[in-house]
Amino acid sequence: VFPYFFPPSLSSFRLRRAHAGLWHVCSIVLAFFSFHLFFFFFFFFFLMVPPFSLKECEARAGPGTGPHPRQPMRRKNLEFEPLSTTALILEDRPANLPAKSEEEAQRHRQEYNEMVAGAKRREMKEAQRKKKQMKERYRQEENIAHAMVIWNTEILPNWESMRNTRRVRELWWQGLPPSVRGKVWSLAIGNELNITPELYEIFLSRAKEKWRSFNETSSVSENEDCGASLADRESSLDLIKLDIFRTFPSLYIFQKGGPYHDLLHSVLGAYTCYRPDVGYVQGMSFIAAVLILNLEEADAFIAFANLLNKPCQMAFFRVDHDLMLKYFAAFEVFFEENLPKLFQHFQNNSLTPDFYLIDWIFTLYSKSLPLDVACRVWDLFCRDGEEALFRTGLGILRLYQDVLLQMDFIHSAQFLSRLPENTPAHTLFTCIANTQMLSNNRRWNQVKTDCTRVLLAY
Repeated sequence: VFPYFFPPSLSSFRLRRAHAGLWHVCSIVLAFFSFHLFFFFFFFFFLMVPPFSLKECEARAGPGTGPHPRQPMRRKNLEFEPLSTTALILEDRPANLPAKSEEEAQRHRQEYNEMVAGAKRREMKEAQRKKKQMKERYRQEENIAHAMVIWNTEILPNWESMRNTRRVRELWWQGLPPSVRGKVWSLAIGNELNITPELYEIFLSRAKEKWRSFNETSSVSENEDCGASLADRESSLDLIKLDIFRTFPSLYIFQKGGPYHDLLHSVLGAYTCYRPDVGYVQGMSFIAAVLILNLEEADAFIAFANLLNKPCQMAFFRVDHDLMLKYFAAFEVFFEENLPKLFQHFQNNSLTPDFYLIDWIFTLYSKSLPLDVACRVWDLFCRDGEEALFRTGLGILRLYQDVLLQMDFIHSAQFLSRLPENTPAHTLFTCIANTQMLSNNRRWNQVKTDCTRVLLAY
């Protein structure tokens, strides 16, 4: 529009420049008026003109003009207000979406009823499981309370005459009540070494003195009083500290700052001075910890020292290879007798007992099994001696036989070195009970003796 205001003959630089400036100003003015004109029409039509109601719109449009006439929103007559998205399936769709057909609404009601019925079934099943679990717990508590009375009033006062009776052995198999477990363990392990609480205090004070002098001076002469070299002494101290930290870490009671840390440290330190020829061996902390949980400090040390003095424990903790081979050979005899298919599978994969038995025997299963299950294994060990340890090993293999048959060497060794944390006690002891420690009319001790002769022949 604007170029027509100027004649074509005006072609000077100043006029062209004025022409461009005037064009720019006029563009701004036109944009300003256009913007305000738009808002004027907007306010006039949407704010000043009253809107039509829904009925007026339908009356103006006439019947049947839309493909989907809007139905009024209605709420189902529910017995409760839906608290989750589950019940939304019964609700009508929003107004801007097509309404449900009768078939779709019926299908949604059926799906909702199925979901509610499934939830009720799961709730009833969970309630029944909890009720059964609670009932079983009450039954166990009643049995423990009844057994505790029998042990305290009948068996313990007459220990020597009743310990090997059939009735006592059956009660023993069911598990010792926690309140009498420590006392029964002490009586069953015995005190052949004639250790007194005063003797424990002597070795404990000696251990504390050696620790103090080792930390201050690390002199060789001071450590020679305990019968060990400086290198052995340092190794034992480091192992004790490291092993205590790794002892039942989930309980948080033996780690530094825990209520039993110093107590466990004292028992292990006193033993290293009491038996410098054995010293501290990795895994001892688990045995001492289980005893501390069930006995007083001095009694725990007495039971600990006498327990490690048993032939089987001494063979493993002193790493006597000849005696260990004897135990492994005897174990394999009963392994082949009870679980021939798994035994052959292990033979084909070259998986020998030393890959898994050593750790089980070192800690008496207290590291490999849940603590409550391990305590029941200890009950059986105190009743039947070392035979129970190898019978328990066969029970574990029987329990996981189907799983192990599907594994190769590496996976089997890894599985047995770290058993599942939820090992069921009832199922395990059923497997132990089904394990027969009898081979060609020979019991454990006889088989072990025969294996010794065979090994000596080689």
